[in-house]
Amino acid sequence: MASSALELLGFSLSLLGLIGTLISTLLPHWWRTAHVGTDIITAVGYTRGLWMECVWHSTGIFQCQAHRSQLALPPDLRAARALMVLSCCLSLLAGGISVVGMRCTRCAEGSAAKATIATSGGVVFAVAGLCCLVPVAWCTNEVVVDFYSPVLPAGVRYEMGQALYLGFASALLTILGAALLCLPSGHRGDGVGLQPDSPGRTPSWRPPGASNGHHAPSLASHSDYRLSDYV
Repeated sequence: MASSALELLGFSLSLLGLIGTLISTLLPHWWRTAHVGTDIITAVGYTRGLWMECVWHSTGIFQCQAHRSQLALPPDLRAARALMVLSCCLSLLAGGISVVGMRCTRCAEGSAAKATIATSGGVVFAVAGLCCLVPVAWCTNEVVVDFYSPVLPAGVRYEMGQALYLGFASALLTILGAALLCLPSGHRGDGVGLQPDSPGRTPSWRPPGASNGHHAPSLASHSDYRLSDYV
C-alpha cells in the first residue's frame, strides 16, 4: 500500500513538472529588462522568450512578436528550444509508460514485468527533467554573466525572467517524481514467483486420511483370527 502511494505521489509530481515545463517553454519571460540606475521610472520594458519578443509600455500596452527568422537565431536559443520540446515529449511518453507499470492500474496486472515498466517510466521522467534543467541553467548563467559584464551598457542588460524560475521548479519536480517512481518496492506482481515451501502458499495435497480425521487402519483389524487359537 505504501509503495502504491509513493508511485502515485511520484507520478503526480512528474505531471506537475510536465505542466510547468510546457508553460515555461511557451512564456516569453526568459529574459526581461533590468532596471539599473537611479532612474527607476521607465517608459518601455522588454522581455524575450524562446519563441517571441515582447515589449510593454507604461501606458499598459503589451505587444509581442514572434522571431521572424528561425535560421537566424543564435545556436544556444535553437538548442534551448529543442531541449525544452524534447523534455515535454519525453514527459508525455514517460507518463504513458508509468500508467502501465503503476500498481494502482489494471494494465499488465499480474505480470512480472509491471515493476520494470514503472521503473522505465521513472527513468524517462528523469531524462526529461534533465533536458529541461540544462537550457534553463545555461540561460541563467548567460544572464548573470552578461549582467555583470563591464562591456555592456546598463540600458541593454537583462535579468532572469519568471519562466526561468518556473523552469527550475518544473525540472526539480520532474526529477523528484522520477526518483519516487524508481524506488524499489516489494511484492510487486502479487502471486508471482512464490516458492512451494513459502509461507504464503497453501499446500494443495494432503494425505488421504488426514482430511477426514480418520487414522489409518491397523493391520490387526484386518485379521479375523487370534493368536490364542493356534496355541
